[in-house]
Amino acid sequence: MENPLVLLETPEGEILLELFPEKAPKTVENFLQYVDDEFYDGTLFHRVIKGFMIQAGGLTFSMEEKETREPITNEATNGLKNLKGTVAMGRLPDPHSAASQFYINVADNPDLDHTGEDDDNFGYCVFGEVADGMDVAEKISKTKTKSYQGFDDVPVDPVSIISARRFE
Repeated sequence: MENPLVLLETPEGEILLELFPEKAPKTVENFLQYVDDEFYDGTLFHRVIKGFMIQAGGLTFSMEEKETREPITNEATNGLKNLKGTVAMGRLPDPHSAASQFYINVADNPDLDHTGEDDDNFGYCVFGEVADGMDVAEKISKTKTKSYQGFDDVPVDPVSIISARRFE
């Protein structure tokens, strides 16, 4: 069975994501449900850090958080690493607080990997990778940022997800 693909359309270009349901079944199911619900359409890359990652999937143009479903169990114990080009779930300090937000690593980020069972070392669940369009993710990562409405690393010129759809 082929891995599911999701196409993110942004003003900077398209990013094609390949998801890994064998490694992160609950996370992929959760992400695809948000895609199928068209939840990500019109959300922003609201946290962009050059040489680190770009994060999206939960905030509107007015920087308001969209209402999400319940958080999911963190599957960071799946052996996948936060390497350049991988996609992982964003979360709060509680390891099992991920809902809709995700990020794309634009560098290898071993500090985000699972290294232990305590909250500080649980890590962030990698559930896919960029199959095509890494140049677009890197371009977004170089966007000029500012602090805005209590958020840091917000692009000065908003970068949105125009649409996120399954790609066949």
